[in-house]
Amino acid sequence: MATLLDPHARGRVILVGAGPGDPGLLTVRAVEALKAADVIVHDGLIDARVLDIPSVTAQRICVAKRRARHTLPQEAINALIVAHVKAGAIVVRLKGGDPFIFGRGGEEVEAVRAAGLPVEVIPGVSAALGCAAEAMLPLTHRDHSSAVSFVAGQCKGLADQDWAGLAGQSRTLVIYMGVATATDIADKLIADGVAPDMPVAVLERGTCPGARALKTLLADLGPMMEREKVCSPAIIVVGEVVELSDAQDKLARWARVAEGAHA
Repeated sequence: MATLLDPHARGRVILVGAGPGDPGLLTVRAVEALKAADVIVHDGLIDARVLDIPSVTAQRICVAKRRARHTLPQEAINALIVAHVKAGAIVVRLKGGDPFIFGRGGEEVEAVRAAGLPVEVIPGVSAALGCAAEAMLPLTHRDHSSAVSFVAGQCKGLADQDWAGLAGQSRTLVIYMGVATATDIADKLIADGVAPDMPVAVLERGTCPGARALKTLLADLGPMMEREKVCSPAIIVVGEVVELSDAQDKLARWARVAEGAHA
């Protein structure tokens, strides 16, 4: 029986996690899938070096999404994938991080299955894991955190999300897609009882050229984002484990600058 990575098995979809950026973090199985692909349907943040792995004859289709501006709605992406598979193509749906962590991979699997077509998922190193590892930031630690949660900072609006109990003593909260709503995120967590002086790290462009790891306190999250001109992609980590990281302490730096300005 042919497997989905068998080059003789035509007409199928392989959802592939590309990891947080660095091509060296691709799995062996992901590389195999890319080399077998006829069509690559990829996100906009995929590193160009990853897109060099497939054959030069493979068609590359970018379906990049940006905040408040989608080149293609999700339904159109689903239809595009299905159409290529029905034409007999091996389609790799290449997604940043892991397809099943805020990657809409579940929706795409449902669409392919509904069309009666075969699909496989190859997991990737999620942004949270890859970026935290680069910053030497353990998301769990026997002395500091026994639980970690992942949330989206702009998924259906913050008001619709219940984060009660996800951040605080011995708990780590990782927030995806929270750059534009950082001030609201801080206000929400403080209102839910998280201490204003809880350590926070912002991991920008993790594992990619120009990566930054910045550390501050929860009450300073929004202002620090503005001072440092943080841009997406970036994740926010809230919890005591942040103190163990190599992230630069931007609150202390800003305090020294402010003190000097008033001397």
